[in-house]
Amino acid sequence: MLLMPRKTKYRKSLKGKRRGIATVGDRVTFGEYGLKALENGYIRGTHMEACRIVVARKMKGAGKLWINVFPSKPVSKKPAETRMGKGKGDLDHWVAVVRRGKVIFELSGVPEDFAKTVLRLVSFKLPVKTKFVKRGGM
Repeated sequence: MLLMPRKTKYRKSLKGKRRGIATVGDRVTFGEYGLKALENGYIRGTHMEACRIVVARKMKGAGKLWINVFPSKPVSKKPAETRMGKGKGDLDHWVAVVRRGKVIFELSGVPEDFAKTVLRLVSFKLPVKTKFVKRGGM
């Protein structure tokens, strides 16, 4: 099940900027432990699905996972060996724009050391650097 929006106003979007610090979603709000982004970047829907599968396999039904980002930005790509011009390429994949400081995943219902190991495995699947954070603490 690949994450993507059901319907969008426009098929293609501009690149925009990835700079800045997250002001919304920079704290652990739902769970007890979280995985916070340390750099700006794009996270594909496929990355999120891979992370969800890792958590599902490791936790074996225990605890709960929250995914705080959603891939709502379309990224287009032109075919290989295509000449310049002829308009913007076709839609290739969906990404979520992540700014540093954003809590991407949250976990609860498991011990801290186990949550640390699970979120460490999740961080290997992501294209941005991350760190483990607890609720209330920085």
